[in-house]
Amino acid sequence: MTKPTFPAASILGYPRIGPNRELKKALEAHWANRTDEATLHAAARELQQANLAKLTELGLGATDASLPGDFAYYDQVLDATVALSALPTRFADLAAADGTVNTAASFVLARGDESRAPLEMTKWFDTNYHYLVPEIGENTPIAANAKPLVESFKAHAANGSTIRPTLVGPITYLLLAKAEDGAAEGFDPLTRIDEVVAAYAQILTELAAAGAPWVQIDEPALVTDRGAELAVPGALAESVYAKLAAATERPALFVTFGYGTAGDVARPGATQGLLARAGVEAVHADLVRGLAPKAEFLGDLAGATLVAGVVNSRNIWRNNLAESLVILKTLRTEVEKSNGTIAVGTATSLQHVPHDVALENNLPAHLPEWLAFANQKVAEVITLAKGLAQGESAIAAELSAAETAINHRAAFAGTTVAAVRDRLAALTDADFSRSAADVREAAQEAALNLPVLPTTTIGSFPQTGEVRTARAAHRNGSIDDAAYEGFLKAEIARVVELQERLGLDVLVHGEPERNDMVQYFAENFDGFTETTNGWVQSYGSRATRPSILWGDVSRPAAFTVPWISYAASLTNKPFKGMLTGPVTILAWSFIRDDQPLATSANQVALALRDEIADLQDAGISIIQVDEPALRELLPLRKADQADYLKWSVDSFRLSTAGAVDATQIHTHLCYSEFGEIIDAIDALDADVTSIEAARSRMEVTADLTEFGYSRGIGPGVYDIHSPRVPSTEEVAELIEIALASLPAKQLWINPDCGLKTRGYAETEASLANLVEATLAARATIGANTGANA
Repeated sequence: MTKPTFPAASILGYPRIGPNRELKKALEAHWANRTDEATLHAAARELQQANLAKLTELGLGATDASLPGDFAYYDQVLDATVALSALPTRFADLAAADGTVNTAASFVLARGDESRAPLEMTKWFDTNYHYLVPEIGENTPIAANAKPLVESFKAHAANGSTIRPTLVGPITYLLLAKAEDGAAEGFDPLTRIDEVVAAYAQILTELAAAGAPWVQIDEPALVTDRGAELAVPGALAESVYAKLAAATERPALFVTFGYGTAGDVARPGATQGLLARAGVEAVHADLVRGLAPKAEFLGDLAGATLVAGVVNSRNIWRNNLAESLVILKTLRTEVEKSNGTIAVGTATSLQHVPHDVALENNLPAHLPEWLAFANQKVAEVITLAKGLAQGESAIAAELSAAETAINHRAAFAGTTVAAVRDRLAALTDADFSRSAADVREAAQEAALNLPVLPTTTIGSFPQTGEVRTARAAHRNGSIDDAAYEGFLKAEIARVVELQERLGLDVLVHGEPERNDMVQYFAENFDGFTETTNGWVQSYGSRATRPSILWGDVSRPAAFTVPWISYAASLTNKPFKGMLTGPVTILAWSFIRDDQPLATSANQVALALRDEIADLQDAGISIIQVDEPALRELLPLRKADQADYLKWSVDSFRLSTAGAVDATQIHTHLCYSEFGEIIDAIDALDADVTSIEAARSRMEVTADLTEFGYSRGIGPGVYDIHSPRVPSTEEVAELIEIALASLPAKQLWINPDCGLKTRGYAETEASLANLVEATLAARATIGANTGANA
C-alpha cells in the first residue's frame, strides 16, 4: 500500500459530551422514552459535525485525517466490545441475527435491565473517566462488527470531513477485561488475542473499503507495568502489530500510548521504533507524563511519523510554548536520526478537559489568560507545528502572549500566601495521628450504641428538578437568600423523615445545598474558582464540572456546619456529617502544576481539619471524609506508587487526626481496583470505610479478609450507577457473601455510592429493600439489634 502522510498537527480525541452537554440531553431523553433511536442518532450526528466544523475552523484540516473520529455514545471501551460483538453470556440474547451488537443492546450492557446487572465500571487509568469493563471467557463470541465505524466515517465524509476512526487497541482491550463469570479458574482474557486481532484486521479492511486513509488505535495499557512487558522486542505487541500491518488492503495505522511511557522505562522510546519496524505508519509519545524517546532507543523508524504529545490534555493551564518548542526541536533531531518524521499532538485525548474558555463569563479577571481548554489546546498544537516547521519568528506573537500569561500567574497575589505556607511548615508528626483504633472503638461504641450491621447511605440523596431549579433561581436572583434557605431546610427535613421512615440507622442530610461534592468545597475555600460551563464527561451521560485550584488554599469560615447541625436537630438517631477528602478534591479539580501535589493536598487537608473541628463542636459525632479518588491518582508504574501513597494517606490523616476518640471517622471509596491499595486503605486509619462492591459481587471482601482488615467496613450492596432497583433477595445475597468473609461486628450495610444521580422512586424502593434484607440478616445471625434498630 502507498503510505499516506500523517498531518503535521493533530489531536488524539475531542470532548464528546458537547459544549452545552448536548449528548447528555439526547441520551437521557432517549432513555426516558421521550425520543426514538433515530432522533438520538440524528442529535449525535449533529453534535459530531458541529465539533468537526469547530476543529476545522481552528485550523485542523478537513480532509487530511487530522480530525479525530473518537465519538462514543457512552464509552470507548464499550464501543470496542460492540466492534468485537463480545457479549457476555448473560447478554447473549441481545445479539442480532448476524451476531452483531446495536446501539440499543449496548445501552443494556451499560445500564442493565430489570433482570441483569450491567457491566462493571471502573476508572480509566489514573483519570476520573469511567469505562465499562469487558467480560471475556473461553467461549465469549468474538467477531468483527465494523458497521458503526464505517457508517460514521461515510456520514462525515459526505459532509466534507475525513475523520480518523478510533478504536481501543486489542492489547489494551484484553488487559482491561475481566474473566467472565463461569470461566475456568485463572483464565486470562489475553489468551483470546489471536481472535481479537483477526477481528480488528477485518474491521481495518472494511474501513479501507469505505475510504478511510488512517485509523487510530489507542494502546494506553502499554504504559502500565504489565503492558510494558508486552511492548519489548519479541513480545506480544510486536507480533500483534506485524499481523495488523501485514494486510495489503488497510488504512495507515496510528498507534497511541497516552498516560505515560510505553514499554520498558529503562529504554524510553523503544516501543515506538518497535511498532514502526513492524509496519505501523505513525506512533505516539506522551511527552507530558512520559519520557521523550531518543534515537539510540528508537532504532530505525522506517519512515514512520512520531507524533509528539507535547500539549497537556489532562489539565487546563496554558502551554509554555517556548519550552515545548525546545522539546520538539530536540526530539526532531532524534527522530530524523532514526529515519522518521515528526508531528505535533496532544498527550492524550482532549476528552479530559472542557470545550472552550470562551464559554466562561464569570471567571475572576486574572484567570482566563492563564487557561487553555480543548479549543485553545488545538490552537496550541497548530501553533507549535507551525513554529517547528517555520521557526520561532513565525509564532512570535503567540510566544510572547504565552510568556506574559505565565509570568503574570507566578507573580499574582494569592498564588503564594505566607500564612498558609507558615502553617504547613509548623506541622509535626503528632498532627498526622489519632489514638489507637481499639481505644477509639470503645469510645465510639459507648457514644453511638449502634446495632449490628448498621445501615446508612453514602451521603447525597437525589438532586431533583426542583432542587436544581431552586439553585438556579437563587443564582440568578429570582429568589432571595431567605427563600432559598427555607427551600433547602424543607428538602433536608424531607430527606431526614424519609430515612427515619425507612428505618436507616445512621442518617445524613442529603446535601441539597451542594451542586457537586468537590465544587461545593471549592466555592468555600480560598485558592479555588469554579467554572460555569467547564463540563467534562465522567461516564455515559454524566459530566462533572471540575473546579480550578490556582492558589494557596485556606478555609475562611465554617460552611457545612449550619446545614448538618439543622438536619441533626430533626432526629434522635446518630447523624453523619459529610466532607470531601483532600485527594478527591485534587483529583476532581484542575490543579496547579507549579508545586508538588503533596503541598496542595496538605493545604486542603488543613482546611478540612478546621471544618471537622467545627462539626465536632456542633455535636456531630460521625463524620465521613470521602476519598473515592484515592485509587484514581495511583501512578501506573509500581516504582512510582510508594511516594504517592505516602503523601495521599498523610493528607487524609492530617485532615482527620484532630478528631477526638468518640468521633467516628468514616471514609468512602468507589469504582477502583481496591486490592492494589489495601495497605493504603488500612493506613488511612478511618474507623469505618464504605466501598463499592455491588457490581463486582463483593470481590473486595476476599482482599480484606486476606489482608486481615480489622476496622469497620461497608461493602456496597446497591449499585447506584444503574437505574434498576435491586430486590431484597439480591441485597440479602450480597450481605451473605460479605458475612462469609468478614465478622458481622465489622460490617456496615450501605449503597455503593451517593444517590445524587438517582430518582426518589427507585431510591426509596432500593433502600427499603436494603433495610429489609439487613433486618433478615440480623435475625439470621441472632444478634442484638440494639436500641436504634
